[in-house]
Amino acid sequence: MTARKRIEVAAAVIENARGEFLLAQRPAGKVYAGYWEFPGGKVEPGETACDALKRELHEELGLDVETAYPWLTRKFDYEHADVCLRFFRVLAWRGEPQGREQQQFAWQTVGGINVAPVLPANGPILRALELPHVYGLSCASECGGDAFLGKLQAALSAGLRLIQVREKAMEADALVKFTSEVVALARRHGARVLLNGPVSIADAAGADGVHMSSSTLMSVSRRPDVAWCGASCHNAAELEHARELGCDFVVLGPLAETLSHPGVTPMGWEKFSALICDYSLPVYALGGMQKDDLLPAWRQGAHGIAMMRGAWNL
Repeated sequence: MTARKRIEVAAAVIENARGEFLLAQRPAGKVYAGYWEFPGGKVEPGETACDALKRELHEELGLDVETAYPWLTRKFDYEHADVCLRFFRVLAWRGEPQGREQQQFAWQTVGGINVAPVLPANGPILRALELPHVYGLSCASECGGDAFLGKLQAALSAGLRLIQVREKAMEADALVKFTSEVVALARRHGARVLLNGPVSIADAAGADGVHMSSSTLMSVSRRPDVAWCGASCHNAAELEHARELGCDFVVLGPLAETLSHPGVTPMGWEKFSALICDYSLPVYALGGMQKDDLLPAWRQGAHGIAMMRGAWNL
């Protein structure tokens, strides 16, 4: 059987100041009429995906895009067509949404979708939207356990919602106790905690999942049985294996020189961008990151930034 040509589609995750995103209902007369999806449309010959996104949002919803960043690329095979969906996060636009094709639209929140049915290709995107833009990596071995917990409390109060417990030198019993303390603090703020370590310790401490080092990632053939799973990557092979396993996100670096990895050659933004081009999982940039690096990371297609010292102002 001759393989079908994959249709290129640009799709918009339009986010407002209230943290809501826009879904639109496919109008009567179209395939999957009545289904809800992220708005967008086909990329025409000679167009870039970003140009197509701007054209489609203007034609369908009367919105003129001002700021949009490339995000995830996902392939999906429907009965009627095979598509390559290029998602952009749209953070600034002019105009108010209006159904120019008589379609309905609705602002939605993560974990609070109240429209149905949603096109199946959009399911992983809804999951990815649950991830915050900043990922904090613990450093209790550097500043001391009690001091770190104080810094964690301050960061949680300031909005941090995703933490990795990364304490390689801790013995198992101490790691369970420390992780349990981190989890207890995080729960008060609705934050998630992943352990860079065994699933057994993550479960014992009540963590939300695990984060695999690159060596652990490449040694396993199945995704760990946890609610949330991240992985550290440094090259294309590791990125591909994380995708095959079905990880929820990856961390990629180092972007710049770091104290924790002296002598390691940083990849820089150009290589980072090339590695994650057309990638399907959310990617956090790691390595010398500071809070001001979030915007440059978005411009290169990253979901956000991961920080060790920068998350705690060390």
